[in-house]
Amino acid sequence: QVTPGIVAEWGKSVHARVTPAQALAKPELKRCVSATQVPKDSAGVVVGCAECHTANPQVHEDTFEHNGFQVHIVVTPKDCAICHPKEVEEYGKNIMSHAYGNLMNNPVHHNLLDTVDGFQDFTGVETVYKTPDAETMADSCLYCHGTKVEVKGVKTRETSMGEMEFPVLTGWPNQGVGRVNHDGSLGSCSSCHTRHAFSIEMARKPYTCAECHKGPDVPAYKVYMVSKHGNIYYSMDKDWDFKNVPWVVGKDFTAPTCATCHASLIVDEEGNVVAKRTHQMNDRSPYRIFGLIYAHPHPKSADTTIIKNKAGLPLPTELTGEPVAQYLIDAKEMAKRREAMKEVCMACHASSWVGGQFARFEKSIETTNAMTLTATKILLKAWETGVAKGLAQGDSVFNEAIEKKWVEQWLFFSNSTRFASAMAGADYGTFANGRWYMSKNVQEMADWLQFKLQGLKKAQGGEGVKGKK
Repeated sequence: QVTPGIVAEWGKSVHARVTPAQALAKPELKRCVSATQVPKDSAGVVVGCAECHTANPQVHEDTFEHNGFQVHIVVTPKDCAICHPKEVEEYGKNIMSHAYGNLMNNPVHHNLLDTVDGFQDFTGVETVYKTPDAETMADSCLYCHGTKVEVKGVKTRETSMGEMEFPVLTGWPNQGVGRVNHDGSLGSCSSCHTRHAFSIEMARKPYTCAECHKGPDVPAYKVYMVSKHGNIYYSMDKDWDFKNVPWVVGKDFTAPTCATCHASLIVDEEGNVVAKRTHQMNDRSPYRIFGLIYAHPHPKSADTTIIKNKAGLPLPTELTGEPVAQYLIDAKEMAKRREAMKEVCMACHASSWVGGQFARFEKSIETTNAMTLTATKILLKAWETGVAKGLAQGDSVFNEAIEKKWVEQWLFFSNSTRFASAMAGADYGTFANGRWYMSKNVQEMADWLQFKLQGLKKAQGGEGVKGKK
């Protein structure tokens, strides 16, 4: 009566139809649970409201007395781990689980957030930034990265059953991938398996990933839409089986979605495992192509705030592109992950096709990183000559026009080109935020620098600087 939509949605879920005991009785490859046993009082009943919202009450700061029961509002990965411990453990190795801390606890990334979300005012001479408020951050960057959920007291509310006390939460609502929960856990399983259906079908479809991976910084969904894989998906998905476990390539689906390549348990029609299920997500990916500021081998730790380059910056590369190797996976691990991804590809493609695709992809990493370096050299020259203020002047590296163009170079245009190369996304690597914009942006940065240097020379009584370069 209170939330009929939630109840109806749950009623269609696997949770409403299968008990943990029944799930554990299935053959291993057909299981959606990784626990070897569950609490006796839960084994024989379906997973309803109480099984999640009364679990682990002692570690939930939002636990409150509710009609004789100890209930909490926020269901966390620790609660899901009762039935899905392996998935929760794997997700802890996923960079997404640390998305809040990797953004908010990294001073460089946090400074970028401030210049994106902060309010700008004009003094009559220049613009100044004001620190963004919590609501703005929760509505923008932290929507996907996750908020920090905290309990700030209780509040009495009038209900249909009389007055009741409820916890007051900050950072709520949120279902970001790196949400910091008040029980110490990180993440929200409902980012991909949205409540209250918690559907494997939803997690396997690209629309779910599109919520946070649509661009222009991470244009994975847009690229997928125009790729040949996307063509097949949007034409044929009505005939696919998104619920079958394990997922049978060629029978249940005929082209990969995001989950196929990065997460799902895939088998062939004889039951041979093509790829094991993983919630780490990056263990089939040798490269982190989301450039910060360059594409680089994946970090060893999901907590990237521990990384320090030679300049003391919490970045996985130097400003000039060299990887900070001690914090990144080595060549052996990269080769292992590359082969794991190729195994998925070769469920449908010949080795020559796969080899050619990877050669193009890795060349795109090389060329986009080179273009980012070109843009960085221009910015370094601007700082060196004093026409822009950077780290040496104790200033933000994201607040001036040339700095914002530098950000666009690696955050939008290089990323778009690499994602297009990885998934054969055609124009997103060319004219749609791709190579055209990389070259155009570099030239605009160079022209901006020359314009500023001309002005500086004139101000100093000189004749200016001749020549375009």
